[in-house]
Amino acid sequence: MSNWYLQNGKDSDVVISSRVRLNRNLIGYNFLKKCTKEEKESILEKIKEIVPSLGYGLKYINLEDLDNVTKLSLVEKHLVSPEFVMDDKNPKAIILNDDENICIMLNEDDHIKIQVFSAGQELENLNNLIIELDEKMGEMLEYAYSKEFGFLTSSPLNIGTGMKASVIVHLPALTMTGNLSKVLRIINNLGMSIRGVYGEGTQNQGDLYQISNNQTIGLSEKEIMLNVRNISEKIIEQERTARKFLVKKEIELEDRVYRAYGLLTNARKISSDECKKLISEVKLGVDLGIIKELDDSKIRKIELYTKAGNLQKYVGKAMEGYEREIKRAEIVKQIIR
Repeated sequence: MSNWYLQNGKDSDVVISSRVRLNRNLIGYNFLKKCTKEEKESILEKIKEIVPSLGYGLKYINLEDLDNVTKLSLVEKHLVSPEFVMDDKNPKAIILNDDENICIMLNEDDHIKIQVFSAGQELENLNNLIIELDEKMGEMLEYAYSKEFGFLTSSPLNIGTGMKASVIVHLPALTMTGNLSKVLRIINNLGMSIRGVYGEGTQNQGDLYQISNNQTIGLSEKEIMLNVRNISEKIIEQERTARKFLVKKEIELEDRVYRAYGLLTNARKISSDECKKLISEVKLGVDLGIIKELDDSKIRKIELYTKAGNLQKYVGKAMEGYEREIKRAEIVKQIIR
């Protein structure tokens, strides 16, 4: 079976993926900003010892043992944050399984950041998995915890449950109909945050946005899940309504998505930014049944393997920007064939 980021899931026409994370810190150590290098190394050693007992096929990997292309590929899969891999001065590691649906970052902003992932809208299942994993780790490690505040974290924004639940959504029709900004305002007013898929604002990145909870204290894990799920269901409804509106102008929509398909499949070279835009419109055409030459699994492969890091992993060598643009166009054709 392929990894989760190459699969379809529930409501995957709109919800690309789901993620749940928990921030944890160990008793007996300062928060990372006040830790010495020796203390950070001690944290890693302490956690490394328990990995064989965790199960799930998890493996401990020192970040310094990974080359830059591999680090970039992990960022592109949304398994680690860009900031985590950019800072190579501090001891860091990840705990990862072969399916890559579990990735634990060690020494990011907190000692431990447990993350679980799935295609589509699967927050409840992910919640069950992460609680099970967290309890296993908690039996072998002593977490910093306060009866008054809950789990203690370096940022007040994460204190309490330490939980963040998020979904990545594809919203091309809301963009095309000019309704996106109104929907974004509603989400923000409901106590949720929405930003680009790599965290840098809400600019267009192939019409992909990440929605997550702001509040971690005063709510249970179940309430957080329910809030994010309810918001995502409203977003799904709004996006699908916008798509029905676009379908009424049949020729215009077919012309737009097939022009994108034509460029994507016939270009001799293509930049990363242009590729994101074209993939977004082609995916819309596939999801609406207009483009029958592709299916969503191929869209997933094109979306992943045209990103710089995973493109280089796909072909097995490092390449400069211009060479990647040429190879990107070739990979699109290979996947479609």
